Amino acid sequence: MSKSSLRLASEAGSLAGLDTDALRQRWAELYATAPAPRISRDVLIRGVAYRIQEEEFGGVSKSCRRELRRLAEELRDSGSIPASHGQAFKPGTKLIWEWKGKVHEVIIVGDGYLWAGKQYRSLSQIARSITGTRWSGPRFFGLEAEKQAPAPLATQPGREGARAALPRLACVAHG
Repeated sequence: MSKSSLRLASEAGSLAGLDTDALRQRWAELYATAPAPRISRDVLIRGVAYRIQEEEFGGVSKSCRRELRRLAEELRDSGSIPASHGQAFKPGTKLIWEWKGKVHEVIIVGDGYLWAGKQYRSLSQIARSITGTRWSGPRFFGLEAEKQAPAPLATQPGREGARAALPRLACVAHG
């Protein structure tokens, strides 16, 4: 993993240790405006982490902003947006992911994925290697939404405390 990726992961990881006032101050520094008065601590952490990543790797592309505007108009006009048929990433895209305190970097290549110096055919193989259990790779890496809202994890048998073990996407960077 590159030095900038490690620094970024470390900086983003340290946000949870900041108190709310420090997070609000960091938000104001990064966005040049104060956060909304009732914004939650979780949203503060996510917003600050996003902006740090944006400064490191660049922001949303013009084509992505156009697509977001188009989707917003479609939602406003019709009240819904059709489901996506999957996410297509260009070769060289990096998925930087944290799982149980360890940061993993996956690089998308033309015919698969590179992780830990080895090439894999699917994200599911990588997710299985990381966790030791069977996962949908796209779901594990946050690239696929749940088809229906699941019951809260803490209420599912045998899943107590599982929410803390869910992976978190640190960033997606385009090479």
